[in-house]
Amino acid sequence: MALHPEFPRSPYAPLIPSQRWFPADETLRSTAYEKLLPPLVAKIREDVYAWRQKGYAGASATSVSLLRCWFDTEHLIESADGSLSPFRYYFAQREAVETLIWLYDVRRARDKFDLLRFDASGACSPGMFDEDWPRYVLKMATGAGKTKVLSLLIAWSFFHKLYEPDSTLARNFLVIAPNIIVLDRLRADFDGLRIFFNDPVLPANGHDGRNWRDDFQLTLHIQDEVRTVRETGNIFLTNTGRDRDVTRPSSCTGMATYHLARHRSDRHFESRLSTGSSRRTM
Repeated sequence: MALHPEFPRSPYAPLIPSQRWFPADETLRSTAYEKLLPPLVAKIREDVYAWRQKGYAGASATSVSLLRCWFDTEHLIESADGSLSPFRYYFAQREAVETLIWLYDVRRARDKFDLLRFDASGACSPGMFDEDWPRYVLKMATGAGKTKVLSLLIAWSFFHKLYEPDSTLARNFLVIAPNIIVLDRLRADFDGLRIFFNDPVLPANGHDGRNWRDDFQLTLHIQDEVRTVRETGNIFLTNTGRDRDVTRPSSCTGMATYHLARHRSDRHFESRLSTGSSRRTM
């Protein structure tokens, strides 16, 4: 499983599909590459690479503005000592964000049937998937920066819904940590929405004619610490350990309640979401 001879050493360098790592010897690349990767990866990876090379052609104006701001603009962020240091997102983070935006905005993949068009293995069929709502999965290695990707995609969804007339995305977000340790780490990043303002997530007001920072209005709710819940503009942060005694719903409509601690006997959490409108727009 050696790396391609031209595999870049910099974590910021874009990766060419033909030089990507795969779980076999290089001599098998031409015959086994697509068979040894997860079924959808090879085709999507190639198409996203071509789309990037064409300057994000076909994406919405909001998506193009954000992508160019995040990945084609030089950023300086303040260090602990007050000095300014250059900042760039890793290519793995960039590619993850680009891939989801490309699937939604350009290829308009909305269900399992749309996604299965990218199956290079021929091993997948619709019957393998129960979900009947849009579901996009990003698999990233430990330490690759999943929280930064999450912050970018939350911002993208928020602004896309706000600025694009026909957007089906959301301005309410349910973030589910796998355990309390990860929840605490997420809380450190999301408290005060600091990750959105400390990292170059939000373009400056005036960028491409939008007031991005003024328009970005979100309230963070962590576990039972539920503040005033508006119809839009909420992040609900919880963890899976709170729902182990609750029957898992069979459809998308009950997922928010399921993960928002419905099993609490005092129903405090659910009572704060009494209108249900926030849950329906996640």
